[in-house]
Amino acid sequence: MIRPAMIEDTPTICRLIRALAEYERLAQEVVLDEARLREHLFGPRPFAEALLAEEEGAAVGFALFFHNYSTFLGRPGLYLEDLFVVPEHRGKGHGKALLSAVARLAIERGCGRLEWSVLDWNEPALRFYRALGARPVDGWTVYRLTGEALTAAANG
Repeated sequence: MIRPAMIEDTPTICRLIRALAEYERLAQEVVLDEARLREHLFGPRPFAEALLAEEEGAAVGFALFFHNYSTFLGRPGLYLEDLFVVPEHRGKGHGKALLSAVARLAIERGCGRLEWSVLDWNEPALRFYRALGARPVDGWTVYRLTGEALTAAANG
């Protein structure tokens, strides 16, 4: 079962984000604050949304996404920040159900595209996305500013 996350799901979403970070070998980078996540997902100005995959009443996966905008298409899009199913519940269709639910929301909202990033080494994820018909965007490299570099860029 796939359902929209609710405010009381915040601790569960935090747990799943930490599990994702562990899986991606990036646990040391998680500085997630539960109160801030609650505010960003369910506050007066939400920055993102989440869906949960449940099995027998327990959350076994999540998708977290937000709107972006394509100037070339002249339409909004959705960016899938995270799609994760705990390893012991993979192969049961939860990941596909989560991605399908996000894709349906994109279509319902008039979005021109749904995009996400995948770690180069994550071959199971790459196979999963290719099997769904997704293709990598050749010729583009993701860049990121964080911490001191972000502050320096903001200060010109």
